Amino acid sequence: MPRARVGSRPRALPRRAARAFTSALLAAATVTALAHSAAAADTLASAAAGKGRYFGTAVAASHLGESAYAATLDREFSAVTPENEMKWDATEPTRNTFSFGAADQIVSHAQSKGMKIRGHTLVWHSQLPSWVSGLSATDLRTAMNNHITQVMQHYKGKIYAWDVVNEAFQDGSSGARRSSPFQDKLGNGFIEEAFRTARAADPDAKLCYNDYNTDGVNAKSNAVYNMVKDFKSRGVPIDCVGFQSHFNSASPVPSDYQANLQRFADLGVDVQITELDIEGSGTAQATSYSNVVKACLAVTRCTGITVWGITDKYSWRSSGTPLLFDSNYAPKPAYDAVLAALGGSSSGGGDGGGGDNGGGTGATCTVSFTKTADWNDGYNGQVTVKAGSAPITGWTTAVTFPAGQKVSTLWNGSASWDSSGTVMTVRPTYNGNLAAGASTSFGFTVQKNGNSAVPTVGTCTAS
Repeated sequence: MPRARVGSRPRALPRRAARAFTSALLAAATVTALAHSAAAADTLASAAAGKGRYFGTAVAASHLGESAYAATLDREFSAVTPENEMKWDATEPTRNTFSFGAADQIVSHAQSKGMKIRGHTLVWHSQLPSWVSGLSATDLRTAMNNHITQVMQHYKGKIYAWDVVNEAFQDGSSGARRSSPFQDKLGNGFIEEAFRTARAADPDAKLCYNDYNTDGVNAKSNAVYNMVKDFKSRGVPIDCVGFQSHFNSASPVPSDYQANLQRFADLGVDVQITELDIEGSGTAQATSYSNVVKACLAVTRCTGITVWGITDKYSWRSSGTPLLFDSNYAPKPAYDAVLAALGGSSSGGGDGGGGDNGGGTGATCTVSFTKTADWNDGYNGQVTVKAGSAPITGWTTAVTFPAGQKVSTLWNGSASWDSSGTVMTVRPTYNGNLAAGASTSFGFTVQKNGNSAVPTVGTCTAS
């Protein structure tokens, strides 16, 4: 967390689903709008989904009531990380007295929009209530494990990934552990214990170690690398490593950034860019942002990018204007650069309408999603593809499904899946040729498996 510092194969359509689908068509069921439908000017969320990634942001509950803040969040992002609301001082200010109100507000908002949620953070030397530091070693171990268990169980099934331990290594050339109540009283084993406790508390959440100044190959990142390598060799549960990626002119994006991400991924963990912000403006800032996105896209196990805030005015280092939207929520050149790196086009954050991408040929198409039927354990969805002002001979779009959901059948389209099994790229079977302004559709049946959120439809690419 920032603070002041330097530097499936389709199966036959179930009878119940078929009845529900037919009933819905006859009844002309109410359309459920997709929160992240790609817009004529692509959004960060839809463009990233087209690449099989999420694009997230840090969120403060206190700003959700601001219309421009909430609108930009809902339009542009597919994942959230609470800035401070899940930290120890916010969730357990006094021992065994838990307070989840502000964090619940963020989680509820994110779930209502079908966004992923990253939990941040369970064990960290900072933002600890004073009672923690005064505990004996025995009491501290009990308190740490209880805190992890209580917080994770409160959000069980809702959190995509947790930063279990945050910033446990020193800066500089030593590669040593940072002094903290946990390190000083429990020793090196506290990180392993925290991860084992976390796995028991929520076996389905991804468990991450998160740190800063580990973006390139250096003494600190080597120490983290050796820890992860050791954990993987001994079966200690760790699924991902977070790279905060706070950059400025004195600490630019390192030339070995991609190589560093890749070496961690080669250990068998996902890598995530968790707190990205880059001080500066104009072309230089835009280029740095583009380089970070390209590095993530080049590493198969780089699953997503989170920027640390929406607008410069609320950034923890606002004077450095480090984010993608200025203080008036206008997209900056860095926004355009990120969008382009993700394969999107044009500027300005869309309006939530249908996606439009013609690949520079004059052929364009838009996509929109409707939920045509809904029942307890599943739903039917339909994606409508519409040609632009010129005829098209083919189209492609990606549909990203929320965690746990499975497609049991698909019609009027041919699908391929990414390695995560969550992103379905659909091409036409017989329905690729469309006259100007004409439309077609494909549909699918989904098993919810406990997650009722709607999928995200990415950009439509026409040929």
